[in-house]
Amino acid sequence: MKELIKKIARWLATPWRRAKQRRYADPTADALPRREMPNDKFLPLVREYVSNGEPVVINVKGYSMRPFLEHLRDRVELAPCTTLNIGDAVLAEIAPGHFVLHRIIAINGDHLTLMGDGNIRGTEHCTISDVCGVVTRYLRPNGHVLLASDPKLQRRIRLWRCLLPIRRFLLFPYRMTIDERQ
Repeated sequence: MKELIKKIARWLATPWRRAKQRRYADPTADALPRREMPNDKFLPLVREYVSNGEPVVINVKGYSMRPFLEHLRDRVELAPCTTLNIGDAVLAEIAPGHFVLHRIIAINGDHLTLMGDGNIRGTEHCTISDVCGVVTRYLRPNGHVLLASDPKLQRRIRLWRCLLPIRRFLLFPYRMTIDERQ
């Protein structure tokens, strides 16, 4: 029964899914080889570069930041953080060697509470010193660049935070529209 519902939802969402695939299509995707490196080796290097004041662009891995960021499709630019605000997406080391790219949902003195946009429960905790960098730009495969400080994006993020109780129901049709090959 569950598979039937998924098939029907995918069929109904096909026009929207195909438009989205065209919108974010990367014309050079086949020409660029993709190299992967384990996060436990790569992200400490990212932390070092960002702490030296250099912006770093990384590919997004994982599904916890849906619908704003998609696994292996989007990239983000990280920069050193001067001030942190609720709603900022940050790369933080929540345990030795364990990094997450999540959004700040609460600040209590030196302690931060983080949660992914695609998560419906569960939070991570860290201190401000554990933050490796803050996201300044979102980079789509088609070359579209979205600034993290964009007021329209900030409104969407605030609205999404308010929709936490019903995220599960909003994310289900979204997952059905994403191409399974991603």
